[in-house]
Amino acid sequence: MNFLSLVGVELKKIRRSKIFLILLIPIVLMWIPSIINADMNFDLRGIPITPENNFFIQGFMGMVWFMIPASLVICTVLLNQTERSNKGILKMLSLPISTTKLCLAKFTVLILLAAFQMVMSIGAYYICAAIVTHTQDYNFILEPLYVCKNVCSIYAAAIPMAAVYLAVSTLIQSPIFSVGIGLASIVPSVLMINTKIWFAYPMSYPFYLIMVAYGRAAEGVYETQIA
Repeated sequence: MNFLSLVGVELKKIRRSKIFLILLIPIVLMWIPSIINADMNFDLRGIPITPENNFFIQGFMGMVWFMIPASLVICTVLLNQTERSNKGILKMLSLPISTTKLCLAKFTVLILLAAFQMVMSIGAYYICAAIVTHTQDYNFILEPLYVCKNVCSIYAAAIPMAAVYLAVSTLIQSPIFSVGIGLASIVPSVLMINTKIWFAYPMSYPFYLIMVAYGRAAEGVYETQIA
């Protein structure tokens, strides 16, 4: 069985699961407040940033800091629990399949799920920006190139984090402890992005990059090591 076939098998396993709903719920929860509090984007308190950039960055900040990592944690646990239920992993290993390819297939599925969530996030942003543009009589819609560039960089930064969470859920068989450790690892990212060794903590990568975007949009407010 080749690698693409293995990925196809892994995708079929989650077809009827609630993983896609789990990926959608955080997006809805984060963008609804952005619509309700849209007028706050005009109260910048002296920060040199435009309302439309503020709307974009503030909307993604909560997603990047907690919701995306939490979604990855839950997805990794669900992927592994799918294998452990009905001894699915034993059945797969009994076949003439390379365990390395099997692990890579699972990781590929995980990053595909992350990509799907990012695409939904972009769609949610533009829907919300269009609604707020209409209600506030101000153009909150940014250029697609700018939005996609930032979201793609966040996605790329989330790949090492996804690898860590998949390793944790594989090594720790208890789903409660696996989820607990994963969620607990999210909190220090706020502290790590303000240190010189932020690169040593993969869970801080996406949040660091959204703060880089904030520093570029609001010059002089947040300094980073990335120009």
